[in-house]
Amino acid sequence: MIPRTYCLVTFGCQMNEADSEYIAGILEARGWSPLDSEDEAEFVLFNTCVVRQGAEDRALARTERLKGIKLREPGKKIGICGCLAQQDGRDLLQRLPHIDLVLGTRALPHLANLIEELDRTGVPQVCADLDGDPYDVAHDPKRGPGIVGRINIIAGCNKNCSYCIVPSTRGRELSRPAEVIFHEAQTLAAQGYRELLLIGQNVNSYSDGETDLAALLRKVHDVEGIERIRFVTSHPRDAKEDLFRTMAELPKVCESLHLPVQSGSTAQLRRMYRGYSRERYLMQIERLRHWMPEIALSTDVIVGFSGETDEDYEQTLSLMREVRFDSAFMFMYSPRRGTAAAAAMPDDVPLEIKKERRQPCRGVANT
Repeated sequence: MIPRTYCLVTFGCQMNEADSEYIAGILEARGWSPLDSEDEAEFVLFNTCVVRQGAEDRALARTERLKGIKLREPGKKIGICGCLAQQDGRDLLQRLPHIDLVLGTRALPHLANLIEELDRTGVPQVCADLDGDPYDVAHDPKRGPGIVGRINIIAGCNKNCSYCIVPSTRGRELSRPAEVIFHEAQTLAAQGYRELLLIGQNVNSYSDGETDLAALLRKVHDVEGIERIRFVTSHPRDAKEDLFRTMAELPKVCESLHLPVQSGSTAQLRRMYRGYSRERYLMQIERLRHWMPEIALSTDVIVGFSGETDEDYEQTLSLMREVRFDSAFMFMYSPRRGTAAAAAMPDDVPLEIKKERRQPCRGVANT
């Protein structure tokens, strides 16, 4: 039998990286071997992101580049996975008739069957339903070397921020059972991983009905062999003092937190549908530093969101000076189709002003 090979290219966030580990695990359990070369691999899969236009454009350009190779090599297959696949579904086949697989964010459990059907019929396969547990798969993820092991603890997001496409591409929140996460942490420890990274679009919302995030941290803290525990991403609306206290009390939990503020202007936060004010965010930081005075803080900031005035921008700068973040990820707003902001709010801050505003923010954040 001719060895089957795949090349998996990942764009975007930690969630996409973790999903790619599941995709690789499924393929290698079926005898496929990884290759780094998109040109040489039999099956090239792009795990995509649509949070920002740049990531979407890069993924589409890579698929276009392979079109000519596929014409010369009919056996070559191209798949689009992740958020772009979820967002556009079957419409991708109309836009990109040279692709063979469209795999949505919650379709990982169907990947093996879809490939079998593709092999049998030669007909492009699409699965972009938002039902079920995306991590209910028969094979373990294929994690790379190192000391950090990721565990998905919650899929989806219920927050519906006006600028964000994630609720549409990842679906409603679905927390994995605490016992499953605990056993996965034990497996990682046995494989030599020493740090756990618990991930989700909004880890603060984690709840399996009996266990919230603070209780989950206490549970995985007992896993022998694990020396450090971190988690991302948090939402200020759901980060509670009980979590801060738990972080301070558990030696293995690193005193670091990524808490995206997005804007220092209450008016802009309201337009973003963030569910908190400038004052409430600063109060959270005060309580956080009460429990962990030396905590390392990072954040996300969007400049140039719809309606942002010079005064709104100055409020963001002043908040960043007051909080003294250790690092910050700075983004210029770009409308994403399917969001409330794209539908009802003008993109009225010129690109040049967005670029100007991003640079001073970088300096304030020490990045």
